[in-house]
Amino acid sequence: MKLPYFITHLVKDLRLEWRSKDAINSMLFFALLVVVLFSLAFDPTRESSRQIAGGILCVAAMFAAVSALNQAWAREIRHQVLDAQRMTPAPSASLFLGKALANFFFVTVVELILAPVFIVFYNLHALGNVWLLAGVLPLGTWALVVNGTFFAALSLRARNRELLLPLLLFPLFIPALLAMVLATNYILTGEQDPGLWIKMLAGYDVIYTTICLLLFEVVFHAE
Repeated sequence: MKLPYFITHLVKDLRLEWRSKDAINSMLFFALLVVVLFSLAFDPTRESSRQIAGGILCVAAMFAAVSALNQAWAREIRHQVLDAQRMTPAPSASLFLGKALANFFFVTVVELILAPVFIVFYNLHALGNVWLLAGVLPLGTWALVVNGTFFAALSLRARNRELLLPLLLFPLFIPALLAMVLATNYILTGEQDPGLWIKMLAGYDVIYTTICLLLFEVVFHAE
């Protein structure tokens, strides 16, 4: 039975990362550094830690993910791999989807490792429905990853692509970041129902995933 093309690309990226562990190691180090520095800057025993914890977690994941997204397409440049992929019968959207799913997996692994460390450093105890975080974090992570994968491909040929990627990604990610931070804060504090912001995240994901899939072919075949 023939596997879908995007699964082939996904398995390839997972195998490469398993051998090198470049993306996960760099993201994990950066995210842990951010969490530790903010825990030293603020008193984690204060009640206000619940107010800032969601923002710190989201920002730590956002900045850490950029290092992996910058490397996502760099591997494809070596030995003209992208040129070879352009000549295959596979649709370009399958390559994008496989790459985005691989990056989503890497960022999720870092978040799962970071979560217990984050709870210990900030003495967190959720006052709301903590199970809702299982929906907020994946939705916010996918919003970051799908746009980041697209703009990383768009800036691939740029001389300063490490600088160009955050300049393109962060302004577009602001609505999803706001929804992710507010939903996380409401879950931790139990002050309000985060349902509206979770729906906003889901809508954001659907819209931008569709746009990226439709436009990626133009970016992929552009020189």
